[in-house]
Amino acid sequence: MALSRLEKVQVWLFKAFMGALFALFRLLSPLRAGVSGKKLPPVGDPLLLLSATQLAKKIRRKEVSSVEVVQAYIDRIQEVNPLLNAVVKDRFDAALQEAAQVDKLIEEETGGEEVLEDRLPLLGVPLSVKESYALQGMPFTTGVISRRGVVSTVDAPPVALLKRAGAIPLGVTNTSELCMWLESHNHLYGVTNNPYDLERIPGGSSGGEGSILGGAGAVIGVGSDIGGSIRMPCFFNGVFGHKTTPGVVSCENQHPPCSGRQGEYISSGPMCRYAEDLLPMLKIMAGPNAHMLSLNTKVDLKKLRFFTIPHDGGSPLTYPVSKELIEIQRKVVQHLEEDLGVKVQEVQFPELRYSFQIWDTYMGLSDKKGKPPRPFAELMGEPGRPAWPLWELLKWMVRRSEHTTPAIGLALLEMSHVSKPSAFIIQQKEKLQQAMEELLGTDGVFLYPSHPRVAPKHHHPLFRPFDFAYTGIINILGLPVTQCPLGLGEEGLPLGVQVGAGKLQDHLTLEVALYLEKTFGGWRDPGAK
Repeated sequence: MALSRLEKVQVWLFKAFMGALFALFRLLSPLRAGVSGKKLPPVGDPLLLLSATQLAKKIRRKEVSSVEVVQAYIDRIQEVNPLLNAVVKDRFDAALQEAAQVDKLIEEETGGEEVLEDRLPLLGVPLSVKESYALQGMPFTTGVISRRGVVSTVDAPPVALLKRAGAIPLGVTNTSELCMWLESHNHLYGVTNNPYDLERIPGGSSGGEGSILGGAGAVIGVGSDIGGSIRMPCFFNGVFGHKTTPGVVSCENQHPPCSGRQGEYISSGPMCRYAEDLLPMLKIMAGPNAHMLSLNTKVDLKKLRFFTIPHDGGSPLTYPVSKELIEIQRKVVQHLEEDLGVKVQEVQFPELRYSFQIWDTYMGLSDKKGKPPRPFAELMGEPGRPAWPLWELLKWMVRRSEHTTPAIGLALLEMSHVSKPSAFIIQQKEKLQQAMEELLGTDGVFLYPSHPRVAPKHHHPLFRPFDFAYTGIINILGLPVTQCPLGLGEEGLPLGVQVGAGKLQDHLTLEVALYLEKTFGGWRDPGAK
């Protein structure tokens, strides 16, 4: 859909303004320690090239010990983390002790492998955990300096369920400040790097998870997603991730807590290097709600209806989707049609042009009792008084603020919000919701770009702040989505696509992920480039 003359002028002014801001930012920001020319070493230990499902099987069969597997991942983290800064606090000694207990349990088990598989499907497998999840005995700060020293005394429900299934946490990983930005950078832990190019971002807010998974320092992990915080890191780091239908996997004991209607849009879900681990992880993480999904239903891809949405219709706020991402999505369509004999229908929704405005509006809605979301400035200041955004901006200009530029920017943006949501934007969302639900039903699957570009360089998203709308809009629609890697592009950076379906049809996208991994090769070792 072509832009109007007014919209073209708006785009030009927006880009000019962002260009001026970028110049100012480069002038005022401190220089970062150079990583140019450095790269990750290739994976050397073959244990690191097995899925969690395969590792669990080998551990149960005593083909390898849990201690050996855990030690292999500890060694890899110690090898790559100085370059990535993904794991911000480890628990290696405790993990090795727990692995030794696993090996002892297996030696003493008399019921056989099947009993262990049924009761403890991830027994002895290492796990990484996003720092915004409560993990007993570990930091629980989301990168806020005023929360330095906050240590979790409990486990978040999905973490508890994974531990109960036998998984062994190795540590916690970096996030953006208060989990509200697409770059994992804060003044408590610093900047996390992308394993394929250390000068680029790993995404956010689950960027530490994406980075350590992509760098082969973890095989499975957990993320949360209210605007793309699972999918963007998985896209930028070339791994798999699943944003579940909201309300299935518990989001309790995460920071910051949801307020207003945000609980309707946030999802917790698995992140992993191998597609076959998505389904068993989701079964475990869903716990008592697993019955809401048809995870045991066999899916015949040839009987599904497929749709492709090439872009958002030309929003003036987002950059155009790059040619290589348009082309890789076209190749997915081609493979689906040739391999499965299906017809992939191209569809477009004019309402997608307002994706950011829809996300922003709905994130600010009051709950059923009329209580609005908690102001971001309050979260920035806790446990003390709320932050003063204008004062923090002035302090930032002389390099005295404890907060990151995106956090200050979001607090300033909140100050400009009007109290009454736009009726037009509400109408656009409702029209889009109805159209998508009618299109998908219970057997429809759609493809949609994960982002307009491959992983950007550090801090560049500050000047493309609305590109996350490609993921954020799906949070507001409440649809399940699996992020799938599709090999490497022209610059050696991961390509990928979002695969979505109707509400509670998570099993469909997980099956498509298995197909795409087989067709496009899945995760690639960044050290082997």
